[in-house]
Amino acid sequence: MNSVRVTAIACLMPLAGLDDDPFLVDDHGQHAMCAQWAQARDYELTCRLSVHRLRADHTTLWQDVAAGLVDVFIAPNRRTLENAIASADEFSARCAAAGVRLETADYDEPVYTTAMRSHVHRRLSMPTAGYHGC
Repeated sequence: MNSVRVTAIACLMPLAGLDDDPFLVDDHGQHAMCAQWAQARDYELTCRLSVHRLRADHTTLWQDVAAGLVDVFIAPNRRTLENAIASADEFSARCAAAGVRLETADYDEPVYTTAMRSHVHRRLSMPTAGYHGC
């Protein structure tokens, strides 16, 4: 395994948006895209964050960077990054200043079938009922 350590950033959107924009609601699908990107480069995916409009300076984003545990942040695409981080441009500038690359996978988003939407809905609506999301 390559020594490049990657933190995946997915946006966490309300379940109410599932019909309008299922990919933004499906953080597991977003993380899978990031994992695919990291695997294709033989990078180690060390952290998965699911956030919504988080401040670009929030500790959650930077604590592992400060500890020297992050080389690259990856988001599925610019659209998800803009929903995950309150100011994607400020975050990009902070990444550059910290010497941490910010990448986007930019793979095609999946086309969600009714079954796929139902799966996402079940996973997000029953997390405390013993359903583990798989």
